[in-house]
Amino acid sequence: MARILPAFIVFFLLHSFSATLVYGEDKGFGTPLDPKLHKVKKEKLSHFNFFFHDILSGRNPTAVQVVPPPSNTSKTGFGSIAMFDDPLTLGPELSSKTIGKAQGLYGSASQEEFALLMVMNFAFTEGKYNGSTLSIFGRNPGATSKVREFPVIGGSGLFRFARGYALATTHELNMTTGDAIIEYNLYVLHY
Repeated sequence: MARILPAFIVFFLLHSFSATLVYGEDKGFGTPLDPKLHKVKKEKLSHFNFFFHDILSGRNPTAVQVVPPPSNTSKTGFGSIAMFDDPLTLGPELSSKTIGKAQGLYGSASQEEFALLMVMNFAFTEGKYNGSTLSIFGRNPGATSKVREFPVIGGSGLFRFARGYALATTHELNMTTGDAIIEYNLYVLHY
């Protein structure tokens, strides 16, 4: 026992000393970087305009319910969740040029009024932005508001460090099927 205790003390002291060298207070866990070394260019503001086709009907819906609302008396479907993989097009017609996909989920987030929590990525597949994404996260009061605003919280590829906002307006809504065409206007600061 007498030999174990000194060995433990030596181990503890060595471990503490090495931890101090590695995790010294002067370094912290984050360090400033030179943006030029990471190819961060001058920030610019861009506007994007496209149409989102949310198709719930037919043989190949692009949005499906994955969690039904629990047994409750909510008129809003509170608690239900849908996943989507919706085409993005340049024009309101589904046959117009496809420029990407909107992929994510929305869930009914209010018990008293219709409101969705939207979590989505706009994944672009055309032109200069092919392979880049913009991420949206926010509250959607749906067609009860003429224009809905969402924050752009980030992106990937050419949209690293992106931030901004998106405005959504309903172009067309089929009340029987639930199919919708939504026009999006995004204003994005990016490098």
